[in-house]
Amino acid sequence: MFYWVVKAIIGPILRLVFRPWAEGTEYVPRTGPAILASNHLSFSDHFFAPLPLPRKVVFLAKSEYFTGRGLKGLFSKAFFSGVGQIPVDRSGGRASERALATGLRVLAAGHLLGIYPEGTRTPDGRLFRGKTGVARLALEARVPVVPCAMIGGFEFQPPGKLAPRLQIRPGVRFGRPLDFARYYGLETDRLVLRAVTDEIIYEIMRMSGQEYVDEYAQSHKTRAQQARRKRDPATPAAAPAGAEPPAGAEPPAGAEPPAPLPAPAGAAPAAVPPADGASSSSRQSRQSRQSH
Repeated sequence: MFYWVVKAIIGPILRLVFRPWAEGTEYVPRTGPAILASNHLSFSDHFFAPLPLPRKVVFLAKSEYFTGRGLKGLFSKAFFSGVGQIPVDRSGGRASERALATGLRVLAAGHLLGIYPEGTRTPDGRLFRGKTGVARLALEARVPVVPCAMIGGFEFQPPGKLAPRLQIRPGVRFGRPLDFARYYGLETDRLVLRAVTDEIIYEIMRMSGQEYVDEYAQSHKTRAQQARRKRDPATPAAAPAGAEPPAGAEPPAGAEPPAPLPAPAGAAPAAVPPADGASSSSRQSRQSRQSH
């Protein structure tokens, strides 16, 4: 119920302010379970993908949207829960299996499940390699997959930018449902899962016009972060004024040697070792006298 209340309030505002466009909405089944597989350009995809559809879309959303603290965290959790988002842990391993189980329950209930096969938002506007979870869901639940291409979202709301660019009109394009009945019963075959996933990604690429990168988006992000750290290594923090250097540390280049401490009253002055040249001359003089 809250989903339709939010959509009734926010929908007209989004249409008036941002003027989004949509194509191919007739390809989305009006009833029954199906998967909506979309590219992921920006945070706004959560709003503009389901906006033109007359049925509810349940997205698997990252758990961080539901675990925030304070007033902002409570608002985020209430909002995403109300609009049908389901939190999933994206850390991999058993967490991935739990996410798949959640998706299967959504489909078993006859809902339209929204999923981003890339697993995360694109870092640079290109389309990255899909993860095979979407294929497993399609084959295990035996449901069609509707390819969905978000268009203009990366320019509309670039990464790290909260305010959208009003001169950009975001759009969404839906494609004909993909039927993978020929692969039913082969959901444990890794080659089949890769072939199904690649076919879905190809349709998204064809509709969106994005450049394809045969690499996982998260791997690309990690590699880019490591490259930035190598180019701009963090400089060590300067020691506070007057602080003693750590034991064994070399003095800075050009620094004056520390002045000797004054001798206590009545103490004999410390012997100063002769320079290397003077020490050598003294030894030669003593040896000369001994020989005579």
